[in-house]
Amino acid sequence: MLRQRKSKRERREARDQALARYTKQRRKNLLAKPGIHQFILILDHMKAGFNVAKIFRSAEAFGACEVHLIDIGPFDPSPAKGSFKKVPARFFSNFDESYRSLIERGYRVYRLDTVCGSSLVNVVLPAKCAFVLGHEEWGHSFSLTEYPDIDCLSIPQFGQVESLNVAVAASVVMYEYVRQRGQAV
Repeated sequence: MLRQRKSKRERREARDQALARYTKQRRKNLLAKPGIHQFILILDHMKAGFNVAKIFRSAEAFGACEVHLIDIGPFDPSPAKGSFKKVPARFFSNFDESYRSLIERGYRVYRLDTVCGSSLVNVVLPAKCAFVLGHEEWGHSFSLTEYPDIDCLSIPQFGQVESLNVAVAASVVMYEYVRQRGQAV
């Protein structure tokens, strides 16, 4: 059975409702407390409507300290199942602002890519680490030569698919961090 396309008015109403939910939960996010772990996710120029809310849901489940959103507009928080208001979100207009704040706080920054030499499971992750997850199609927004101290990690894959969905990749990385670090101190 084919799904009928919504009318222009129905699509506008749905978009307005999603924006109202986002605005309400973003205000509540100001009261969010860091999770029990020190890792941070950096969502670098992702499509607002696809994976951002799902990543917040996993970040809350794995006890993330916070999530940095780099130039990401409003998104429907419904798929987060309330997690957007529970995990501290920090908004930045560009990657460099997020990066500098993390370095000042003593964080080690890693980027995820499918073509890295270092496998996530072979690297001992420090307590204070941040993971950069790039745009679903275009990858990271920054030049690698400008940030030579950002190490690259890949998730081992054994099938023929070239990459994982970014929300799935975020969950795998958070799981590996928690597996290695155990319970927070």
